[in-house]
Amino acid sequence: MTRSDLSSHFDNLVRFETELWTAIDQKLRTEHDLPLSRFEPMQIIGRLGSCRVFDIAEALAITVGGTSKLVDRIESSGHCRRQSNPADKRSSLIELTPEGNALLGRAKATFDDELKRRLGSALTPEALDRFGATLATLREANRRLTPATKEKS
Repeated sequence: MTRSDLSSHFDNLVRFETELWTAIDQKLRTEHDLPLSRFEPMQIIGRLGSCRVFDIAEALAITVGGTSKLVDRIESSGHCRRQSNPADKRSSLIELTPEGNALLGRAKATFDDELKRRLGSALTPEALDRFGATLATLREANRRLTPATKEKS
């Protein structure tokens, strides 16, 4: 494989991610007044039930500082709340409010439908499985090449 092939794969991957993000973000904003940047952390909080900013940051592969700002916005909209962490007074536990849970449920249906429309209609289930496995392999390989700089919050 030539360097230009790798560059072309990179371009396609990044442009596809950007186009997909933009389309889903627009759908969530239009139907639920919820940007994808807030939907994603809300999914993590909903899945974990109660978590720290660090847990969300780790799941989304973003910085703790950026995650904290996202959680501030979600909290100010009334969709999550922070409580003191009894196991570690330096951190807070985050959980969705009832309103946040309801919004997440509605938005998740829209998100799933849009993914089905944009991915599921273009690839067979087998091709999607291969695509997912390939992405997981690439992410793992990339993690091994990236120095660990873990922040706790």
